[in-house]
Parts: sequence; C-alpha cells; structure tokens
Amino acid sequence: MPSDVPDMAGDLHSLAQAQVAIVGDVMLDRYWFGKVERISPEAPVPVVQVRREEERPGGAANVALNVLALGAHAFLLAPVGDDGAGERLGMLLTEAGVKTVLIPDKACPTTVKLRVIGHQQQLLRMDFEAQPSQAHSEALRQQAPALLNKAKALLLSDYGKGALREVEHLVALGRSLGIPVLIDPKGRDYRPYQGATIITPNLSEFQAVAGTWANEAQFRVLGEQWRESLQLEALLVTRGEEGMTLFMQDTIYHHPAQAREVFDVTGAGDTVIATLATALAAGWAMDRAVELANRAAGIVVGKLGAAVVTVEELAATESMREG
Repeated sequence: MPSDVPDMAGDLHSLAQAQVAIVGDVMLDRYWFGKVERISPEAPVPVVQVRREEERPGGAANVALNVLALGAHAFLLAPVGDDGAGERLGMLLTEAGVKTVLIPDKACPTTVKLRVIGHQQQLLRMDFEAQPSQAHSEALRQQAPALLNKAKALLLSDYGKGALREVEHLVALGRSLGIPVLIDPKGRDYRPYQGATIITPNLSEFQAVAGTWANEAQFRVLGEQWRESLQLEALLVTRGEEGMTLFMQDTIYHHPAQAREVFDVTGAGDTVIATLATALAAGWAMDRAVELANRAAGIVVGKLGAAVVTVEELAATESMREG
C-alpha cells in the first residue's frame, strides 16, 4: 500500500458520514439457550432445558445493524410476512435506529431461523421460510428509488430467499445514480450481478461458480477472469483462515486473516460487506475499505451468533497493531 495513505484509526470518524441503503432477504433469528444434562429416553438426542430466549434481526437486517454499529446511517428495504415475526423484526430494527421499510404480504411468511444452543454450542437449527410473492417484488421495485435518494452506497444482501429476484434492476439503478453497488452473492449463477461495483463471495461460494484450482496461481487467474466477465470493478473472495483476496483491474491485493480466536463464523459475511459498504460510502479507496473489513471480520468471528463490530473495537485493533 502507498506510504502516503493516512492512518486508518484517524479516519474511522469519517464512517459516521456514510449513508448506506440495504436491500435483500431479512429474517428473524431466534435463539433458545439452555443446559444439556441428559439424553432423551425417546430417541438418542440431548434434552435441552431452555433457560433463556433471544430474538435478533438476521440476514440483510443484520447487515443493517452492522452498518449502524459503525456509526453510519442505514436504510433498509425488504419483504416480510404480514405476521408476528415480521412485526417483531420491524420493532427490533426501529429500536436499534435503522430507517426501515418492510413490505408485508400475507401470502409469504417472514423467514425465521430458530437455533437451539446448549453449553455455547449450536445443537439444532430449524428454518421457517417461503419465497416472496410477485406483489412483494413489484412493491420493492417501486420503493427502491426513494431509498437511494440520500444513499452513498447500495448494498444488496442475497440469501437466496427471493427478495432480489430483480437484482439486475437494482444494480442498474444504483450505477445510474453513480454510487457503489455491493453484492453478497448466492447460488451458482452470478450473471444477474453483472455490472455491480463489487461482489463478495466466500471461498466455497466462489468454487461452486468458478470450479476448483490446484494452486494459488490458478486461483488468481480464475478470479481475474470472473471479475472481467461480470464487468465488475472488483471481486473480493473471503477465504476464512487464509484471509481475503481482492481482484481489481491490473492489481491483486491479499489480506491475511486477522482473527485471534474463531468462535462462530455466523454472520461474518454480513460484517465484511457492511464494513466495506460503509467505508466506500464514506469515500475510502477500495483496498483500504477491504483492509478495514478484514479487521472487522477478525473481531466478529470471536463472538457468538450474528453479531456486530463497533468503531471502538476497530480503533482498539489499530492501537494493538501500533503497540
């Protein structure tokens, strides 16, 4: 990185000026925490005595919370069901300070993920979900321009639940406004993401699309080929303990992993793209934004469940590096 790049810790205050619009699949994450002291006589499974319950915004809603935790402004647009889970999700987001527009539909229940935790270990997850209706998609498309009115970046969080079935329109809308469009992709077909500023697949997601490779050189060739074919300004492949690799035109940057202790990778991708979008919305250069996202990922994997990273935590990591 050039020697004239300013100190990152001194620039963290600029994140408060960022305004990020988020569109995508939201869900309500429910957690049941308890103790396991015996095996069920009915089947060879543990019996969990539930002692505590929590509800947290998940998916694109967790992305919005990550943006908010960095001191930035988060605007969220997403489909939900016309049900108690959707109402609860909206309440949690409003209480947190996310400017939220949730589109309810009786025909499509809110996605709920229920996790049963015993002794800090996830024992079971149950998913309740359905694809959004066509009415959902039409309403989302109509309301998207108003959402982007003040945004400095558009973040599309695709969990494969159907909210982004018209992602091409959203990409075109964001680019027409001259703002970065970031996508956390899903599935094996990346063609709908063509023309975005950057997409951020993890290692397994990228392998499912690009195929396998035998060495680092082959990986780098594939990364550049996919960046060019999708007409992206950048492609970021997050590689777990191997760090992150950023492909840009004529340049490849690699950022080693920053995690000190990996406790739970749930929601780490949300933190990465939220941090990246916030930094870009604040005017940071792409590689510096990725470096910040890499540090945020190293913090969040040390927390249980879908969590967030704060500016104070990022500043602390910079102090440790300087020390």
